[in-house]
Amino acid sequence: MKRHLTHRNLVSVTLLFIMLLGAQSQVKTGIEVMADRGFEVLKGKRVGLVTNPTGVDGSLRSTIDILHANVKLTALFGPEHGVRGDFSAGDHVGDQVDAQTGIPVYSLYGSNRKPSRESLENVDVLVYDIQDIGVRSYTYISTMGLVMEAAAEMDKQVVVLDRPNPLGGIRVEGPLVEDGFHSFVSQYSIPYVYGLTCGELALMLNGEGMLEGGKQCKLHVIPMEGWHRGMTFEGTGLPWVPTSPHIPDYHTAYFYPATGIIGELDPNMIGIGYTLPFQLLATENIDALQLAHAMNSLQIEGVEFRPIWFKPYYMAKKGAALQGVQVYLSDPLRAPLTSIQFWFLQEAHKLDPAFDPFKGKEDRYRMFDMVCGSDHLRTSLMRNMNFEEMLEYWNRDTELFRERSTEYYLYK
Repeated sequence: MKRHLTHRNLVSVTLLFIMLLGAQSQVKTGIEVMADRGFEVLKGKRVGLVTNPTGVDGSLRSTIDILHANVKLTALFGPEHGVRGDFSAGDHVGDQVDAQTGIPVYSLYGSNRKPSRESLENVDVLVYDIQDIGVRSYTYISTMGLVMEAAAEMDKQVVVLDRPNPLGGIRVEGPLVEDGFHSFVSQYSIPYVYGLTCGELALMLNGEGMLEGGKQCKLHVIPMEGWHRGMTFEGTGLPWVPTSPHIPDYHTAYFYPATGIIGELDPNMIGIGYTLPFQLLATENIDALQLAHAMNSLQIEGVEFRPIWFKPYYMAKKGAALQGVQVYLSDPLRAPLTSIQFWFLQEAHKLDPAFDPFKGKEDRYRMFDMVCGSDHLRTSLMRNMNFEEMLEYWNRDTELFRERSTEYYLYK
């Protein structure tokens, strides 16, 4: 029997038909819609822009350069990787001056992750334009929320230029973050995959009092034109700019939630360091053919697995012979993405009871737990490596969150 998501048949035949029609359409992102409206919301105001290389229009023109040419752009704010993408993952990003515009750049991925009072002195409105991938642990939405908090504290307006969620606007997976496990990779109590665009999420954070202390900022979202909830990124007709070094194309955005959590224990195990980041599930000793058979025998909906042998080019297991499976998403809108990695742990352990990715990784437990939103999953897996027992827990909050978030939908 096929293993279905716990919520009811979210993608109907009608929705799939609409999705196929959408493949012929062209979506306009928030920056393009705002440009069509003559930047009216920013006229006469000193503008601070929170962005990175993904902030582009459909012709790949940077939002930095578009705003610099049309409004009074006075400050830039760079999250992880910097406003022009000249920093690697995890690098300390310091304040600097943008070489192309001469505008000061304030780092939001160093000692300050929230705009300081000093950096906002010359700003009336903060514009946010970053492509996200719809996953809680991806830090851009944490940056967005902290920007909203700073704006609320200093009575500044926030304008969010909306962009597609590459996972679509239907899928919700994973539990809410529990007390004691909030962090920059789980800033707010939302599921791991939350099924909202960044604009919709901003409205929810504001409307539900999720910002620190229940703060609310003066928020204005510029919606997209032409996007609908069942649309894949391919259907938007938009160019993909890598959101980070290991998300080089929109396909990889689907694989990030499918393997990224266990990658906190061993990045090489999920293809980081090889040419297929997030698309592999591998060990050193478990036979690839047997593992592929075991994973395919689960009949996980929308997913197929093939055996693979490879050697990572970098990171801890550089040059080591690994084998496992490559993940193929035959139906990415139906596949229960986040569960795939945990089924892998279960089946690999069945094949080799000595397989234990948690062994010797005590220094990674805290990060793993924060990404998951609690320590329940880890402690259960360490006890008997049986994901079947945790499936109900993993999806326990999805329907309630879906109902709660619906009122913030900007798109059908």
